[in-house]
Amino acid sequence: MRRLLLRNLAYSLVFIVLFSCRTYKLTDAKPIPSTEKTVENQYFSSKEDYVYKCQMDIYKNHVSGILILKKINEATHRVVLTSDFGNKLIDFEISENDFKLNYVLPDMDKKIVINFLKNDFRELLRQQYPVKETLENGNSSIYLSEIGQKKYYLFFNKENGLLKQIVYTKNNKEKIDFTFEAKKHIFADSLNLQHKDFKINIKLFQITENE
Repeated sequence: MRRLLLRNLAYSLVFIVLFSCRTYKLTDAKPIPSTEKTVENQYFSSKEDYVYKCQMDIYKNHVSGILILKKINEATHRVVLTSDFGNKLIDFEISENDFKLNYVLPDMDKKIVINFLKNDFRELLRQQYPVKETLENGNSSIYLSEIGQKKYYLFFNKENGLLKQIVYTKNNKEKIDFTFEAKKHIFADSLNLQHKDFKINIKLFQITENE
């Protein structure tokens, strides 16, 4: 049953239909003076294991399992996704410039599937962002970062200083919305990754807390 589900997931991505992306416009925010040169997403910066319950919805396909993230050196993370029964589905190492696939279940071994996971986790695990502009609204300090044609809007809660959202855009089109729930700077209790141009959603929920 699981093999059939994974095969359908792969085929759904192969025959995926693009939806028009909306131009992203930040509203209800005003520029403010700031000396910040860089900001960071520290949620996956520890070298301890981050273990989450993972739920992926890709069009009409639903896959659940256990996701383990581990920072193996200053530039690279290892990402392992298993089934709920502990069977390995995919195992890869990823950094800003490199990608090494250690294992993938044959039913998931489709180029478009690998590329989606590679691109999504590369954006999720990006740690440093150069600051081009600083803004604020009623609840958040907002930092605009530009890397090539990509723009990132990082929202930090004013009260506790924790990162709560990253909006990733490319060519001014909203691509992915990352939303975090957290009590610590280095550990997100939950994460919602929502594509804006595909019907793809990845949710992570804490299993073991990182100290």
